[in-house]
Amino acid sequence: YLLSIMKSAILATLVASAAAFAPAQTGRAATAVCETKADLEVLAKKLNPVLGFYDPLNLAEAEFWGESNEATIGFLRHAEIKHGRVAMFAFVGYIVHANGIKFPWAMQLDGTPFPDANGNPPALWDAVSDTAKWQIFTLIGFLEFWSELSTPEHTHYMRGGKPGDFPDFTSGMDGIPHPVPFNFYDPFRLSKNMSEEKKESRLRAEINNGRAAMLGIFGFLSAQCAEGSVPLLNGVVPAYDGEPMAPFVTNYMGEAFNM
Repeated sequence: YLLSIMKSAILATLVASAAAFAPAQTGRAATAVCETKADLEVLAKKLNPVLGFYDPLNLAEAEFWGESNEATIGFLRHAEIKHGRVAMFAFVGYIVHANGIKFPWAMQLDGTPFPDANGNPPALWDAVSDTAKWQIFTLIGFLEFWSELSTPEHTHYMRGGKPGDFPDFTSGMDGIPHPVPFNFYDPFRLSKNMSEEKKESRLRAEINNGRAAMLGIFGFLSAQCAEGSVPLLNGVVPAYDGEPMAPFVTNYMGEAFNM
């Protein structure tokens, strides 16, 4: 069953068009900053020689919020990298939960176990308590806040920094008020001796995998919510009649307005 899902998802991604433009080089590898459309065109060929540079909305020449074109490119590249990383987590998590794999211990201190929704990942999320969800969103909020910091050691991606680069955790007066032994990027420092060429190759692979994962996770959700929308997944994933984009089952914002 797992292999069937994976094969179907891969086929579903192949029939879709690639996401918008050029690759972003992330992490600690050496990258050019303040990139232009010409830089993106060169990088696009390295990422996908067949498709090349693909920007139907002409975003590579845009200037968002009165910022420069270079800053806008930095924002768009960072957004694509971040969405790709989240999608890779989601795609793998979907397959894990679809096959009923979960931790054997209790999920909450009151003994509540991890939910089991009979291989239906969106329904499983609905079964998670709001208390647990708030903990998850709090962590996400902190990581988002930390990723936007601009310090002497970490330049913001719209100000010439590296798109996708997550700043190291720092302790003390200028950082987190307790020791943090591991960083979010490369916590065990396995890449410290890796060549720059190898890093760049892996970063391009990350972009490709992230784009495929974005198509894959939305392929799963589309097949569950709109029967027949992804023919290759017919009979592979169960139907879901909830709201896949709603973080909570209860509409808290709507309740305030009697909606």
